[in-house]
Amino acid sequence: MSRIVDLTQTLKTGMRGVDVRPKFTLKDDGWNGSTLERYSHCATHMDSQLHFEAGPETIDTKPIEKCLGPAWIVPMENLAPRALIKIEHLGDIEKRFTAGESLLLKTGWSRHADNPEIYRDGLPRISEALANWCVEKRVSILGVEAPSIADVNDIEEVTRIHKILLSGGVTIVEGLTNLEELSQEKVFFIALPLKIEGCDGAPVRAIAIEGATENPFS
Repeated sequence: MSRIVDLTQTLKTGMRGVDVRPKFTLKDDGWNGSTLERYSHCATHMDSQLHFEAGPETIDTKPIEKCLGPAWIVPMENLAPRALIKIEHLGDIEKRFTAGESLLLKTGWSRHADNPEIYRDGLPRISEALANWCVEKRVSILGVEAPSIADVNDIEEVTRIHKILLSGGVTIVEGLTNLEELSQEKVFFIALPLKIEGCDGAPVRAIAIEGATENPFS
């Protein structure tokens, strides 16, 4: 029996890059409607190659098949702040991984989402070796709980790691949450971005389906 787990942060005013305010009200206009302002790379989101000019892809040209698929849940909850995530952190998944599958790194980092200094400045980072391994092994999606895969305060690092992955065909999803609710080591992962013309990234609704490691819709 399958089980669906929502891995998406709730957007709310006060989050970095998010503002939600009333535009119309039922009392004055006959319906309720809001104006949404959102930075393209806050909360749970997907990067396109345009984000670091690592290729021609924009978020609206991202192939749907690169937004879903079987994914390994990689436990690594005891990482220290600013830890460098290496290939060995994958454990036996390194040997069991099959090309075209995805990796969701369960670091527990989403628990810091309401503390921007720790969440952004102390995040665990993807090492260059792991980034190159992901490209070599044809990882479809690399999903992390942190707001970035690399140090947002180090432009050289954040550019280098993003370019390796994005130019190598790896889809990046950042800002995941609720991974601790997953009990299986492999799930079917879906992260569908808003289709915004020519954009460098977009929010996603990310879910994991337990009990299904292949496409449950085929």
